[in-house]
Amino acid sequence: MGVTRLYKAIFEITRAVNSSLEPENVLHSIAEKVATEMELKGCFIRLLDRKGETLKADASYGLSERYEKKGPVEVSKSRLDQEVLEGKIVSIPDVRKDDRFQYPEEAVKEGLCSLVVLPLTARGEKVIGVLRVYSAELREFSEEELDFLKCVADLSGLALENARMYSALKRASELANDYIYRVDDL
Repeated sequence: MGVTRLYKAIFEITRAVNSSLEPENVLHSIAEKVATEMELKGCFIRLLDRKGETLKADASYGLSERYEKKGPVEVSKSRLDQEVLEGKIVSIPDVRKDDRFQYPEEAVKEGLCSLVVLPLTARGEKVIGVLRVYSAELREFSEEELDFLKCVADLSGLALENARMYSALKRASELANDYIYRVDDL
């Protein structure tokens, strides 16, 4: 994948992040752009639940419905995700030969060969989820591609933080308006 194409993809993803404050829409656009621009089998974005025990499916592109719904990723059962949630980028050239996967049989049925998983961070430090990209062929990801994916993961974390702050402000504004309405009725 050429550097010019990577820059163009970053531009498109940035536009998607700025176009909506709805996390589902933004994350789906990011997953689609990453998969199509990098000519991948698919992309999956999973976010940690409040307890930090489970990674839930939030957005994906290119994967079958069967694979998307195979179940939650329990952090305690996935050594791969434990490494990523510590802040590491994990690249696996052949998932069929790696025992860190929680659902290896489903990955084989889906035709997945190579994988990169990156942490999604909020405010540059707290890991809130993971970005996974899958190739249907054996593939070594270049340094430029890994840098691109790191940039996308950071943009995804930023988009989620913006959406959460917008939602909190909207809720505070609604509560303030309700309070004013009640006080005016007295």
